[in-house]
Amino acid sequence: QNPGERVAAMGLPRRNILPMNCLSIAAFALHPASAFGFRAFVPASKHLTGSAPLVRRTPGATRLVSSADKAPGHDVRSSGVATEMDPEEAKLQAAFAEHQKNAPKLGYPVDIRTLVQYNHGYAVMSTNSKANPGFPGGSVVGFAPDERGRPIFVFSGMSTHTQDLLADPRCSVTIASKEFKGAADGRVNLMGKVTLVPPEEREAYRAVYLAKHPNAFWVDFGDFNWFRMDEITDIRFVGGFARAGSVTPDEYLAASPDPIAAFGGAIAKHMNEDHESATIAMVAGAIPGLEVTEAKISSVDALGMYVVCKRTPRASDQPQQFKIRLPFPRRAEDRKGVKDVIVEMSRAAAGKARGKEEEATAE
Repeated sequence: QNPGERVAAMGLPRRNILPMNCLSIAAFALHPASAFGFRAFVPASKHLTGSAPLVRRTPGATRLVSSADKAPGHDVRSSGVATEMDPEEAKLQAAFAEHQKNAPKLGYPVDIRTLVQYNHGYAVMSTNSKANPGFPGGSVVGFAPDERGRPIFVFSGMSTHTQDLLADPRCSVTIASKEFKGAADGRVNLMGKVTLVPPEEREAYRAVYLAKHPNAFWVDFGDFNWFRMDEITDIRFVGGFARAGSVTPDEYLAASPDPIAAFGGAIAKHMNEDHESATIAMVAGAIPGLEVTEAKISSVDALGMYVVCKRTPRASDQPQQFKIRLPFPRRAEDRKGVKDVIVEMSRAAAGKARGKEEEATAE
């Protein structure tokens, strides 16, 4: 059984597979052999595992004992030997978990709607193969979302996916975030029925599609057909490591994309190229003791930003990567608002760093 099936067996709806708030989880997924100083990993979310791991304290160390034999969770292979964790590292992980649990986020419906809206315009469509019954057919296709977030497509009549859809409109479309580079980044799978767009609606959709794909000269070819995912039946979302779940089609269609994310990539690029030291300071200021050597902003929205960090844990000589949510002190409404809060956060972090240096000097 996979985790989703196990949760279903527990009588819980699938959407209860919610974020696991532990830095070691994100680090583990990127470097399973020694996540944040661990050699073995135990998931800590009650939503996914049914119960949290037991924590037994011994002099000078913290011992994690898995309760996986009593509840479902990730099957992580290890030598079976309990791993000792440095007390300071355990304290830091607890602080990280608490910070991330309380960090404001957009919420899944807005997250998903935003991902689809500001995507690069390409997705993987899986159809029921007409030529090979019983097998899925996969195609990389261009798309553009309409005002409700329903994907619009323009397909050649000769394409295999066109023939598949005309025979059976059921399909799924997998869309990755614009900044997608790996499993730490967001992606969503929309399941539904893709059907032909009525002729009277095609002209309005032409402008929508060309706004996303300005060089798509073929939209006016006579043998190209307009399709739309009219009926969305299921939505599965992975927002990164330990952020997975689903929303209902009604929740998705009612959500609006976050306006800040439209230009968030440009802000992230500027910060990463010219002000990474400020981002490193902001991470350290958010969670005392969390010293990172790299901090690259991956996305920015109205409530905060996600930052991919690198650090070398205590009792380890290998750097680890993880993603952290840095919340804004208040909601940003426009580009100037984002600039103001980032400047404010940078100054506050610099002030904390100076205070720490002064304390060390005094000692």
